[in-house]
Amino acid sequence: MRLPDFEAWAIFAKVAEFGSFARAAEEIQLSKPTVSKAVSRLEQALGIALFNRNSRHMSLTETGRALLGHANRIVMEAEAAETEARGDMQRPSGRIRIAAPMTFGIRHLAPVLPEFMERYPEIDLNISFSDAVVDMVADGYDIALRIASLADSSLRAKKLCDVRLLLVASPLWLDAVGRPEHPRDLEAYKSFVYTNNTAPGMIRFRNNTSGKEFVLTQTARFRADNAEAFLPSLEDGLGYGLFPEFMVWDGLHDGRLEQILPAWEGPVITLYLVTSASPIRSTRVSVLLDYLVKAFEHPPWAKLPADSNLEKGLSRKKASGKT
Repeated sequence: MRLPDFEAWAIFAKVAEFGSFARAAEEIQLSKPTVSKAVSRLEQALGIALFNRNSRHMSLTETGRALLGHANRIVMEAEAAETEARGDMQRPSGRIRIAAPMTFGIRHLAPVLPEFMERYPEIDLNISFSDAVVDMVADGYDIALRIASLADSSLRAKKLCDVRLLLVASPLWLDAVGRPEHPRDLEAYKSFVYTNNTAPGMIRFRNNTSGKEFVLTQTARFRADNAEAFLPSLEDGLGYGLFPEFMVWDGLHDGRLEQILPAWEGPVITLYLVTSASPIRSTRVSVLLDYLVKAFEHPPWAKLPADSNLEKGLSRKKASGKT
């Protein structure tokens, strides 16, 4: 029985990750001819090309893309096995590939990373900021942060915290159109609609007192697949929208924004740390997971100060006799 060419599979995964034979060779400290021969050897064994090559460009073939997930699993399992065998004899080291939502990643993940990097100087981070849902195994990611429900049962997920979705507008807009008393009042106005979900512009609310539900159908003035793009227009009083609390909590605090209809509860989403389903995990990934769980144990947006604009908005309603 002939064993699989594990070295060639691992080299194939690295060439795909770096998009270049030369860069992969440099990373894994082998010569470029050795790397090229390993990939050619694997292609010959499989009887099919894994890369399209010309003098200026290289890309995965359709078969190469289909097989990359298997190659990445081989590398990840081997690295994890070596780490487990070494135990605590070595400090965590190596590169961690992370996928994170763009706005959350830049606003809240990036600020907590300097302390981690100081604590573990031999760990390098490679982060892709995108709202697209990546295929973790096929794309070679160690960790993904996801703010959504999880449909892929082949992954392991650790809940970090819940995130409220808040209906907000600027005081300027609310002073101009009036402060609504029911979600249906908003249907007369155009709004900001986030499109990167299953039902853009459809928002289900539940009244905290009566338990009644209402589905708000938004009319879009501005549609986008990243809600960060809405904020300048939102603060300029050009409409209302539904935003994750981590994106608008500071605007609510300093008075640039005001929550609309606080008695009507909108959807709640969850922030997860997601990894592959493998029971073996490298030490470097484990220490980052533990660090992030601690870092987001008390997220900054979870509690607004007592003098926040959210409270001011409620006080303004009471003073005007509205409930």
